[in-house]
Amino acid sequence: MIRFFRYFLVLLVLVLTPGWYGVHAQAETPDFEKWRSVAQRAEEAIQTARASETAMDSLRAQLVEWRNDFDTYKSQTRISVETLEAQLDRLGDAPENPENESAEIVEQRDKLNSALSTARVPIVKAELASIEAVKLIEGVDKLMRDRHASELRQRNPSPVFLRNWNAALRSISGSASHVFTEIQSAWTYEQRTQDFFQNMLSFLGLLAIGLVLMFRSSFWTARALKKLRQSKRTATHELVAFLISLGYVIPPLIGIFLVVEAFYATDLVGLRGEQILGVLPLAGFHYLMPVWIGRRVFTKTDTEIQRVPLNPKQVRQALNASYLVGAVMATYQVFEVVASFDGWESDSRSVILFPLFLAAGALMLRFAQLFRANVRANIRATDGEAKYYDHFLSILARFYQIAAVVGVGLAIAGYTRAAEALMFPAIYTVQLVTLLILMHGMFNRMFADDTAPKVETERKLWPLILSCTMVLLSTPLLLLIWGMRPQEITSFYRQILIGIRVGDITISPSQVIIFLAIFTIGYAITRGTQAFLKNTFLPRTRLDIGGQNAVVVGVGYVGLTLAAMIALNNTGIDLGSIALVASALSVGIGFGLQTIVSNFVSGIILLIERPIAEGDWIEVNGQMGYVRDISVRSTRIETFDRTDVIVPNSDLVAGTVTNYTRGSTVGRVIAPIGVAYGTDPRTVEKILLEVANGHPMILATPAPYVVFQGFGASSLDFEIRAILRDVNWVLSVRSDLNYEIARRFVEEGIEIPFPQQDVWLRTPEPAKHPVQVEPVSPAELNTIRQQDNDGGGDAGGDGDR
Repeated sequence: MIRFFRYFLVLLVLVLTPGWYGVHAQAETPDFEKWRSVAQRAEEAIQTARASETAMDSLRAQLVEWRNDFDTYKSQTRISVETLEAQLDRLGDAPENPENESAEIVEQRDKLNSALSTARVPIVKAELASIEAVKLIEGVDKLMRDRHASELRQRNPSPVFLRNWNAALRSISGSASHVFTEIQSAWTYEQRTQDFFQNMLSFLGLLAIGLVLMFRSSFWTARALKKLRQSKRTATHELVAFLISLGYVIPPLIGIFLVVEAFYATDLVGLRGEQILGVLPLAGFHYLMPVWIGRRVFTKTDTEIQRVPLNPKQVRQALNASYLVGAVMATYQVFEVVASFDGWESDSRSVILFPLFLAAGALMLRFAQLFRANVRANIRATDGEAKYYDHFLSILARFYQIAAVVGVGLAIAGYTRAAEALMFPAIYTVQLVTLLILMHGMFNRMFADDTAPKVETERKLWPLILSCTMVLLSTPLLLLIWGMRPQEITSFYRQILIGIRVGDITISPSQVIIFLAIFTIGYAITRGTQAFLKNTFLPRTRLDIGGQNAVVVGVGYVGLTLAAMIALNNTGIDLGSIALVASALSVGIGFGLQTIVSNFVSGIILLIERPIAEGDWIEVNGQMGYVRDISVRSTRIETFDRTDVIVPNSDLVAGTVTNYTRGSTVGRVIAPIGVAYGTDPRTVEKILLEVANGHPMILATPAPYVVFQGFGASSLDFEIRAILRDVNWVLSVRSDLNYEIARRFVEEGIEIPFPQQDVWLRTPEPAKHPVQVEPVSPAELNTIRQQDNDGGGDAGGDGDR
């Protein structure tokens, strides 16, 4: 796994170095002869497959450099070719009759054609060489993947048999004796002994400072976190706590570096000692990370939040398991370096690493048990309801169990490389996922202080954005953990930067950025224009509110459509290439989304023709109310009882709509009234006209009038018909008229009839021929009961008793 961290550093260098994706200041003509020799050497190395991994990586780096040179040369020299092509297009095609064109134009066209042919030659050669380089790089990557797969399939003798331990013990003892021999040899060398005593003060100082940082920094960190808990909580409280908690990792790691430098200062270490000392900081990091994560997860932190709540006994077990996991991973790093330097045989290596596999498997199973215990406790606390976090923790526990059992089984069977490729990456993966969860929790608590609804919504969004960013940034690290080579990752990201080809269209991050930038500018201009029209320009015109809204909405649709088309065109995507796809999609949309498209088109028609507008009082499909919003799919109507009715636009266009306020608010009110028979109709008419003319909402022209409708069952029926200034007040006006009519009728002694009903109560007469029932004797009654014991009526009687 030490290669994993080396690869990660190489990946950072490759990503941060601009040259890895072919950015150069000037384009120099590639040396194709030299490239030919490199290509032949690469082909031979791939075919023979005998070169070491280091040699293949070096060869691949050369191929990548050549490919970048070719791509850079193509991109920078293509400008001259495009210039010549543009000049030829401007001259146009040669006419059929050469005499119709001047000799100077013919000569100029010939020169341009000759220059274009000459300019295309090196570009074509560079394109062919670039393709060859890409294929050779793919061949190297395939060869390395095949080697890795072969190592995973390699089987060694099973380490459970004691007869296989002799070679392993000899390898360990031999490495240890070599280290002591190197130190002894250095001590016997007089010059090094003198250097040791001269550097004694530096050695003791570095050693003392390093040991203090290693063993006392945890107490200082715990004390700082305790003080932070007692202080007033602020928005940055969680971030400060997270940074302080890094004191469990960074100061001890610095202490390890100082101790290593102290031993280097003695000048007594040999080659093996230098290898071991060089890996100690990395081993220390592998030890400190699980310890720090265990402290953050299983114990109460500065915010008094326990991420995985456990009882005190389980907390101690979890922390001890974290320490042991760190010790296993650190020991593995040291063994890897020693095995590589001393050249341990695969059989010895399989036996030596077997105890580490057993320890790692047992610790993974223990963590899985603790996770499941926490899940069960949470489910009991929530009355059997499992939350998303509980499901995730269960998946994590199951993953740990499977990796532990399968990994130990592979180690017992002798598949050491396969066990390494499964168990240790599984541990690193869980640590990485746990770290991401901790950071997500930190982001949530950092943005959880404001209680304003809008600010609270924004604060809930920022933690998600930051967490997603962290997940994306950790993806390369996860790929490295599971054995992907950094060169392959850089090739993948380079392909993304160049662009992913979908049919005839190439989509790259630069195109996406250009599209978003131009579309954002177009969106801002469109919204600004809409605001100007709505608030400044249109209110000064004679357009009504509905027309103003239609203009604003139409400008919005046109502006966004133009912004999208301009943005697509500036990304270099040929709109004509997607015309066929767009036409096919339109046919599919027409059939599959017929109703939605119909509503959309109807919405456009409503905005253009404006048979209804916002604020109109309409009636459609038995629903009556005010139009509050017209969108491209539906229209929202607010009824008089303050409920919203969503009406599809197609119903408004194809159906019958009654608009009471279209163009004018003038409308008619009808107030029916009945009087008793015997009342003078002319007197009634006079009173009703006086009442109507006296209401301020009724227009004098046309004048209101009274209609004598006819003779009802119990009354003479009249109606007041009048024109209102605003039909929206029709109910209030009708109510006012009824109040005034009732008052005037009382003053004039006019009676308003009401129906009457008479109820007759009649006693029925006795029957002329009453029915005589012959009584039954007790003896006959007992006989019937004995014949019908179950009461089912099956005694055989004729039913006359």
